[in-house]
Amino acid sequence: MQFSNRITDLLGVEVPLVQAPMGWIARSQLASAVSEAGGLGIIETSSGELDAVREEIRKMRTLTDKPFGVNIAQAFVRDPDIVKFVIDQGVKFVTTSAGNPERYTEQLKSAGLTVFHVVPSLSAAIKAVECGVDGLVVEGGEGGGFKNPRDVSTMVLLPLVRSRVDVPIIAAGGFVDGKSMAAAFALGAEAVQMGTRMVSAAESPVHENWKKAIVGAKETDTVFLNRAHSPALRALRTEKTTRLEFDTETNAMTEFGTALDLYFGGDMEASIALTGQVCGRIDAVRPVAEIIDEVKREFFDTVKAMSDRYL
Repeated sequence: MQFSNRITDLLGVEVPLVQAPMGWIARSQLASAVSEAGGLGIIETSSGELDAVREEIRKMRTLTDKPFGVNIAQAFVRDPDIVKFVIDQGVKFVTTSAGNPERYTEQLKSAGLTVFHVVPSLSAAIKAVECGVDGLVVEGGEGGGFKNPRDVSTMVLLPLVRSRVDVPIIAAGGFVDGKSMAAAFALGAEAVQMGTRMVSAAESPVHENWKKAIVGAKETDTVFLNRAHSPALRALRTEKTTRLEFDTETNAMTEFGTALDLYFGGDMEASIALTGQVCGRIDAVRPVAEIIDEVKREFFDTVKAMSDRYL
């Protein structure tokens, strides 16, 4: 069985599965593994290290000849020439996030890029479509990373957005396997995005301590921080994040600490480990190709089993 829908056609991928654009993590080592396995690897810019990002894009082209994309995280990239930077890299697909879709969509599309905007609410989705985006990444509040302080679960948000717009949707927040992908398709998506599953993958560059913490976590082992500030964020429960969980006075962003000491040094209290609730469903560190192959197989098995049972 093969996937065939608007997302596979637009992105030129075999499996409509996109890797989330996590700062410092979503670079060539991980992204090339995702693209090689049939999904779509994404290179991040949220680290702000554009010289390093340029080198990572160069490496991508030596590691895979499959499609890949770049994310522009507007709130975290201060370079006024970020759009020119992305266009100059010759990529064909970009996701924009953490900002206003009016800012970059027209310029990116005029240069021939396919543009999807990340949205956490119906109003944001409608605005992005009105700005002319080619599609949406609809992100529920159970996902890891930076969030709208007024979070809405994927189960509610995805079908709501689908009922009001007709552009292709990549569903994000809570996706880890073929069964959850099938659920996303039932609710109106044509692809899924995976973040936490990819953080814990064998090719992920993060320290083994973070991967082990994900594998050992329960579904209740994340916290939602910064409801009184912005951006909000969902992270793994640690001593630091537990202390911040109900603290409405402190902006958690000021407590982010030294991210690289956590990401690559393994000190789980040095910063905030952005992680989704789906950590509770991850029980092993596995290669990307194995993950994606199983997602594909389980998706079609699930759809067939439901058809055989109910139709």
